[in-house]
This record gives sequence, C-alpha cells and structure tokens, in this order.
Amino acid sequence: MNTKYWIAFSSMEQLDSMFVQRLYNYYGDIERAFNCSKKDFDNIEGLNVKKSETFIKLRDKINIDKIFEEVEKRGVKVLTFDDRKYPYMLRQIHNPPMVLYYKGDLFSCNMERTVAFVGSRRASSNGKDSVKSVIKDFQNTDICIVSGLAEGIDATAHRSAIESNLKTIGVIASGFDYKYPSSNKDLYEKLEKGCGAIVTEYYPTFEPIKFRFPQRNRIVTGLSYGTVVGEAALKSGALISANLTLEQGRELMCIPGAINNKNTEGVYKLLKNGATMVTTGEDVLNALNWEVKTSSHNTYGNKKNIPPQYSALFDIIEIEPIGFDELLAKTGIETEELLKTLTLMEMDGFIEITDGDRYKKV
Repeated sequence: MNTKYWIAFSSMEQLDSMFVQRLYNYYGDIERAFNCSKKDFDNIEGLNVKKSETFIKLRDKINIDKIFEEVEKRGVKVLTFDDRKYPYMLRQIHNPPMVLYYKGDLFSCNMERTVAFVGSRRASSNGKDSVKSVIKDFQNTDICIVSGLAEGIDATAHRSAIESNLKTIGVIASGFDYKYPSSNKDLYEKLEKGCGAIVTEYYPTFEPIKFRFPQRNRIVTGLSYGTVVGEAALKSGALISANLTLEQGRELMCIPGAINNKNTEGVYKLLKNGATMVTTGEDVLNALNWEVKTSSHNTYGNKKNIPPQYSALFDIIEIEPIGFDELLAKTGIETEELLKTLTLMEMDGFIEITDGDRYKKV
C-alpha cells in the first residue's frame, strides 16, 4: 500500500513538499522514491544535497508501519498527491502539499465552487460584519468557503458559512494533535461533524510553529478559485495570501473598509493595484464568472420577513450599533418589555449584541 510511504515522507519535519515532489517525479512511484539510492541524487534536478543526506539518515530510522498506525488510530483520513480525488485546483500550484490529512466530510464540499476569505486576526467589528454580509449573500448555495481557522476574519468566515448553510474548509498550520487557537475549538468540532472539513499537510504530531502559517496560506488560496481579503495591514499574513493568489493565477478580491483603520491599509493598496472591489456576494460571483442557484428563502434582513411585533423596533435599529438607553428614549416602550422584545429578536436572529451592549441588525 503506497499511502504509508507518503505518510513516512510527511513525518520527517526536516523535509518539505518540494523535495518529496522532485523524488516522486523522478521515480514515478512513491515506494521507489522512498527506497531510492544515493547514487541517483546527482541525476535529480534541483534536489537539495543537504536535505538528501538528511533524508537518508532519517529514512533508515523510520518504522513506516508504526507511523501509519499512529495516523489511523487518531481517526485522521489521508489524501495523497497521486490520488485521483486530490483537489484539482490545489494540484495546479507551484508547491502543492504531497499529503493532505483531513477530518470531516471533505468530499461533501463542492471543489468547483471554492472561494477563500482571509484577513486580520485582530479584525474590527466593521471588517467582520462586512465578511458576514458578503458570505450571507451565498446562503443555501453550493459555494464552499475556505479559510485558515485563525481568529478574526478567518473564524468569522467559517461561522458565517455555517450560519448560511454553506460548507466550509479550514486549513490549519499544525497536525491534528493541536487545536489552535483554543478559542476556535467549537469550530473544529462543527467542521469535523459535517459542516465541512479541516485539512492540513502536517503529520499529526507537528506543532503550530510560526513559519508554518505562511506555508498554510498557499493551501488556503490554492484550494480556491479566488480569494477575498477582508482586512489586511501593510505587513500581514493576509497580504502574503494576496500575493500567493496572484502567483497562482487566481482572482484577487478585496472588501473596502474604514480609511482610518490600520487593517485596511493593505486592502486599499491591493485595490489600487487592480484587485476587484467586493461589497456583495454578487460581486464575487461576477468576478469568478459563476452562476449559482440561490434559495428563494427570505433572509432576516428582508423587511417582509419581520413579524409585526418586531417591525417598529426593527425600523429604529440600524446597521450601526445603538444602545439600550437610546432605544428606550426613541420607542417609549417600558424597560421590561423592551428587554424582553430585544431578547426575542436576538434569539430569532434579527439582531445581535455588539461590544458595549449595543444592538444592530444582522
């Protein structure tokens, strides 16, 4: 079985996917590549001499059956580069991962309708709201949202996809022995249980070390037909993803934000350099030249779908957050009754509470 040789290669932290790919391309068979002879190394173009020596030393110490069993007992599924199910778009990039470890239902995700959302970990409320708004426009379609399962824009993209009945793929920068950041544990569980999938190129025991996050980004963009940048400072991982998107020949899109926000400086730089401006889901569809069937279901933002008992209050609550005291003054509703109505509206998904106990339309 060839899978165990792919896994054996990926278990060697000192090697990278380019090294494995060069060996595989030369031999045309992963078992032969793993059991290669040192005398062949001079004939393999671009092979790093130091890594070649390291590989031989590590290979002689590896128990490939034990390494394979470690993956199996963790319930981690494996997709290898030579598998016909390997994602087509990811296969096309310059440096594709040779192994994808995954949990969840990867093949329930439509790989022909993948779009990535990336952005700041310390995203503003406005930035997160903008991402929610764009993704909500895809509600009940077969579009799949790809992101990096980090805090901020990533987490917002995944949560918005789930709320909009979309599949979502989270690409992580470690093995499955780690759930990073811990604040996203609930997202890990939802994706593993059928809301999409979590994927990584890293063997289960590999830690989320800093240099692995930029490497992870090439998979986020590589799985996708286009990338939407929510927020990005001038020096940020999101800009790395933007550059990868262009290198991979994919569509780069940006959501404009407040001009006095440091996290939009990178966005406006990209827009000035020709990225497509996105303010609605339709903009994404037009940029990617996609036609998708959407549900006729009215969203909560549609006035026709608001129950009469909420209508007057809903008219007063705007997109910008409004405080309880201001609502009390504008409506004249008794305090207890207003609290009760706001609670019900929040539970029904018409409004949400933002920082400082302020209310806004969803």
